[in-house]
Amino acid sequence: MDHMVALKVFRTVVEQGSFANAGKVLQLSPAAISKNIGELERHVQARLLNRTTRRMSLTEAGSIYYQQVRRILDDIEDADRSLGALQSKPSGLLRVTAPVSLTLLTLSPAIPAFLARYPELSLDLNLDDRRIDIVKDGYDVAIRGSDSLEESSLVARRLFTLDHVVCGSPEYVRRRGAPEQPDDLRRHDCVQFTLSGHADEWTFRRGGAAVRVPIDGRYKVTSGIAVRDALLAGFGLSLVPRRYVADDLARGTLSTVLEDWSAVETPIYAVYPSRRYLVPKVRAFVDFAIDVFTSTSSGPGIPV
Repeated sequence: MDHMVALKVFRTVVEQGSFANAGKVLQLSPAAISKNIGELERHVQARLLNRTTRRMSLTEAGSIYYQQVRRILDDIEDADRSLGALQSKPSGLLRVTAPVSLTLLTLSPAIPAFLARYPELSLDLNLDDRRIDIVKDGYDVAIRGSDSLEESSLVARRLFTLDHVVCGSPEYVRRRGAPEQPDDLRRHDCVQFTLSGHADEWTFRRGGAAVRVPIDGRYKVTSGIAVRDALLAGFGLSLVPRRYVADDLARGTLSTVLEDWSAVETPIYAVYPSRRYLVPKVRAFVDFAIDVFTSTSSGPGIPV
């Protein structure tokens, strides 16, 4: 018995629903299909299929075995596909979904250079801060910030960590005073980015101790750039990614407070379906994102 052939025959029979249909797909005779299934059952010492003249169904052992066989054969197909992918160029349509502010302030300025590098590649970039089902909606890659990634069917490659600071305009700090402890934020106007996982509670750490401060500000907004605009206008304080305000901090148009406390850190991932692992266009975009984020991780500014 050719074990690999027998496994493929078994999977095809289950998915096609009959020996005859499996034979057409695999271009094998019904006798060859039956022989492979029989030899496989003798090998595993269990009946895998209930067969009558009218219908075929999986036994309990067959159902368990099918789930394992399907995963193994999928992995082998992915391995074969990855070798072919390594030898080809990024091409075709690449669909990416990514957060609005992070993309506009980092990746977006470098996109033209990325496309110039791969002239056979087209990019459909969707900017959305909401979490999207990338498999259902047909995306190749998602840039996603999360402390936990629950989708077991997806591959997640960590790009970098987004650290946060509390900041406001110097004029606001002079007018309202700088908070000395995290709890002092209760007396300040705080701007909330409502799509973040920490919109209603900001956590600070120092010396092993953690302080959680409930936040209920007068201004709640779904855009990180809008938060930055409010801070520059002197409206209040906010917990924002340092990268979003790096130029403003360098120019002095914004200043940090609570500097002796560390705030939340958000891991940023490139997430993609496992069956697209190493597809050239996906690999090229993920490598590009890593290069951009790495080049801007040590200082202010937007990559060009």
